[in-house]
Amino acid sequence: MTAGRPPVHVLVVDDDVDLRASTVQALDLAGHQVQDAASAERALDYVSFGFPGVMLTDIRMPGMDGLTLMSRVHEIDREIPVILMTGHGDVQLAVRAMREGAHDFIEKPFSASQMTELVARAVDFRRLVLENRVLRAAAGQADDLEQRLIGRSKAMIDLRRRLRTIGPAETDVLIVGETGSGKEVVARALHDLSPRARHPLVVIDCAAIPPQLMESELFGHEQGAFAGAMRARAGKFEHARGGTVLLDDIAALPPPLQGKLLRVIEDRVVSRLGSNEEHRLGGSAPICSIVSMWSRSRCLRWRSGARISRCSSCVF
Repeated sequence: MTAGRPPVHVLVVDDDVDLRASTVQALDLAGHQVQDAASAERALDYVSFGFPGVMLTDIRMPGMDGLTLMSRVHEIDREIPVILMTGHGDVQLAVRAMREGAHDFIEKPFSASQMTELVARAVDFRRLVLENRVLRAAAGQADDLEQRLIGRSKAMIDLRRRLRTIGPAETDVLIVGETGSGKEVVARALHDLSPRARHPLVVIDCAAIPPQLMESELFGHEQGAFAGAMRARAGKFEHARGGTVLLDDIAALPPPLQGKLLRVIEDRVVSRLGSNEEHRLGGSAPICSIVSMWSRSRCLRWRSGARISRCSSCVF
């Protein structure tokens, strides 16, 4: 690593344990800082605007595939280099992905030297992007927030000012707006402006989780808590420890779970399904900042609107 230059690490995403381990080892030996994730969903927890790294991901994975992951990453930050690992039959797919924004691709099986060379070029590119952003900000040009929330109207200037004020604070935030108005963009900006920016941003779409799995997904479960619970599992809140939880469409939660969620917000404590033990999410200062995304029409449906006052800040 060049002295005085910003560090750029590599995020390796692959469900194949052996290939992921060997790739991480080769990159580590080449002098890179490396993180790894076994799924695309887990990888997204590490990515934010200004993410100081590049991504090396397999195309074929269970659940979200590498191409969808690339698309999601570029929605967050278009200039994050994504290198695709592809099998022989996926070369044409990778070529198409290059036209859609992939930084490069590498065909399996590949040599360690070939892979590290590609990654090194991507790291140099990402480092230049980050350095240029710092220089533009120092010169008084548009900062990261202005690149994400574009506009010089009074409303947009006021929104950016409020986000810069709220972001560094350890506070819960309610974001209210119509569908498509950019509530998640605002939430990600708040996370990136906060002291928790280097920790995960865990997005929970409350309307997409099946009701029978919702409590387990949010709060976790112990082994044997229900049929099929073969081992204990931490929930989304525990996974986000140190970071930010983004709750989308919170009004979709059943009333009993709304009450349990309220305790998490108030006390920063979760109890896994099937357990009486409490798991603390932090000390006196809140570690998980609850960012709730509701449309105006559904905002007051959650607990009859009585608990909105629990949020210290509100962004419309």
